[in-house]
Amino acid sequence: MKQLNYFKIPTLLLALIILGASCKMGKNYSRPEILSPESFRFAQGDTTFNTALKWWDLFDDPVLDTLIQTALRHNKDVLTAAHNVEAVRIQMAIQKADLLPKFNLSGQAQHGNFIGVQQATASNNFNVFGQASWEIDFWGKFRRLNEVAKAQYLASEYGLASLKLSLISTVATTYFQVLEFREKQQIAESTYAIRDSSYRLIKQRFEAGIIPEIDLNHAQIQKAIAASAIPAYKRYATQAENALSVLIGRNPETLSATNTLERITPIPEIPAGLPADLLERRPDVLMAEQEMVAQNALVGVAQANRLPSISLTGVLGFASSDLSSLTSGDPAWNAGGSILGPIFQWGQNKNRMKAEVSRREASIQNYQNVALNAFREVEDLLIEIATLKEEEVAISEHVSAALNAMQLSSERYDKGIASYIEYLESQRQAFEAQMSLAGNRQRLLAAYITLYQAIGGGWE
Repeated sequence: MKQLNYFKIPTLLLALIILGASCKMGKNYSRPEILSPESFRFAQGDTTFNTALKWWDLFDDPVLDTLIQTALRHNKDVLTAAHNVEAVRIQMAIQKADLLPKFNLSGQAQHGNFIGVQQATASNNFNVFGQASWEIDFWGKFRRLNEVAKAQYLASEYGLASLKLSLISTVATTYFQVLEFREKQQIAESTYAIRDSSYRLIKQRFEAGIIPEIDLNHAQIQKAIAASAIPAYKRYATQAENALSVLIGRNPETLSATNTLERITPIPEIPAGLPADLLERRPDVLMAEQEMVAQNALVGVAQANRLPSISLTGVLGFASSDLSSLTSGDPAWNAGGSILGPIFQWGQNKNRMKAEVSRREASIQNYQNVALNAFREVEDLLIEIATLKEEEVAISEHVSAALNAMQLSSERYDKGIASYIEYLESQRQAFEAQMSLAGNRQRLLAAYITLYQAIGGGWE
């Protein structure tokens, strides 16, 4: 009978632990339904999407590839985020340890006539004790906190992936801006050379009394317009180079690139995939989901905090008045358990739970909003690419016609058939058309880049 009583308490304790292991407060996470479109409206042809695509290779530009690889290794924002991710990963390991017992060791040496009560003479007192404590996760509070820590770690990983994807897009876009501004500077320099030559000829004719001063003034105006464009685009190109240098983690330096926008490899049609796939591909959507997972688990934690906590403690050690005989005697020990539960706290725990529930609902709305914006961004970029292509065809025709008209106007003016105003107008139109074409090409390349980012491409 005594033997039965001896095993009764451990058996009951084991049963409580097993029961507690199967109990977790709060609902388990389930992804809320997202009503996604069946397909993108402006997707062309095959919509199969390859998530392993290293998409910047499609531009076939070694300089761009080197810039992106350097940025991924040395960009300061990415390195900062990577260290923060590592800190969150370590925090997850710290949180996991709360499920396990804690062991501590303490020792003490004293000399005096007071050891709890005053003694007649002074004496020595030495002791060393090992302590163990364990809060049983009866309501699943620590397991929910582990869910929070894991979700926060995954969210930080997806945040880092989103940052890298954004960095790649920004590097590529800035690179193409450098090429755009350089091309516009060259157009301005070429136009200035033509207008300066015309100005010299007009000046000679004016001094010879052949043409009125108004023609000379018009020539000066057009020459000045081209002259002012040269330093402006030189400034824009240099500032874009400086921004690019910072993106790749370097001090401002000149970019050695011989490519031009016109020579960039034509981009094939981009398979955008299915809208619902964005929920699994885009790191910002996955990040928002993990924030929702974490908040769902925090509701369970708040519910568990309203219930009693059960803890086990134990002490085992030795005490002696002589250090040499500290471990020769019988050990001192005790074991016990405690329960602590809130009774009346003016509704604080209840309101904390309500607050977590509200935050969970807010995280659901945020997740759905991120998903909706993901669908919108892809649709916007697909139509932007389609229309920019149409614009490029029209602008290319404009450039061709304007350059030909400028040549013809020059010949007509030299023969006295056309007025100088007509010739200047044809020059202006040719200049603006060439500038517009360079800008449109850069916008089209930037739209491709942003589309790759919007469909979650390349971030793996």
